[in-house]
Amino acid sequence: MAGHSKWANVKHRKAAVDAKRGKIFTRILREVTVATRLGGGDPDANPRLRSAIAEARSNNVPNDNIERALKKGTGELEGGSIEEIVLEGYGPGGVAVLVEAVTDNRNRTVSEIRHQFARHGGSLGESGCVAWMFDRKGFFSLAKESLGEEELMELALELGVDDFAIEDDHYELYTSMDDYLRVREELESRGLELSAKELSMIPQSYVEVGEDKAPQVLRLMDALEDQEDTQNVWANFDIDESVLVAHSE
Repeated sequence: MAGHSKWANVKHRKAAVDAKRGKIFTRILREVTVATRLGGGDPDANPRLRSAIAEARSNNVPNDNIERALKKGTGELEGGSIEEIVLEGYGPGGVAVLVEAVTDNRNRTVSEIRHQFARHGGSLGESGCVAWMFDRKGFFSLAKESLGEEELMELALELGVDDFAIEDDHYELYTSMDDYLRVREELESRGLELSAKELSMIPQSYVEVGEDKAPQVLRLMDALEDQEDTQNVWANFDIDESVLVAHSE
C-alpha cells in the first residue's frame, strides 16, 4: 500500500488554498447531506455520517452549517435532488482514475468530467473499468516528529491496523472501513499530529509515470478536483516526489 501519499500529499499541501476558496467546506457539507440521505440522520447508526461530522468539526465547519446539511439530507430543508456518482477512466500513461461526485444533474456532471479527461490526454471509461483496482481503506498520515519508528510499530500492533508504511518524511497507517473511526479517535486522543485522515480508495498496484507524462497527469488531477461537483479523485500513479513537490508549490 505504500505510495498512496503520492496524490494525497499533493492535495494536503494545497489544503490551505482550497480552504480559502471554500472548497473544503463545500465538499464536507455535501458529504454530510449525502451520508444522511443514504443512511439516516443518526450518527450512531450511520458510520459514514459519523465520519463526515467528525471531519467537519476537525475542519472548524460551523455547527449551524452542519445542522443545515443534516436537515437537507433528512428532507427537513429543501435541498434539491442530489445523488452520488462514481466515474472511472484512464489518464495519460494508462493511469487509472476514480472520480467521486455529488450532483443534482448527472448528465451535466458526466459531460464536464468527460471533457476534462479528453482535454488532458485521458478518456472516461465504462462503469467498473478501473474500480476493481482500488480498495476502500482508512488512511492516516503522521508527522515523523510525532513518534519514533519503534513506537510506530508498537502503535500499529496495539491499534490493530491493517498495514503501515515508513516514508521519507511521514508515516502512513491503513485500516479497514469498520476500524477507521475507532483508530481515528484513538490517534487524536493521543495528541498525534495527523496531516491526513480519510477514507480512501487505495490502489492495489501503481503505474510509474515518467517526467514526460507527469505534468499532464497532474494537470488532469487538478482539473478533476476543481470540478464543482467533485468530492474526491483517486489515481494509481507513481510519480517522483521532486516532481510532486514542484507541482504543489
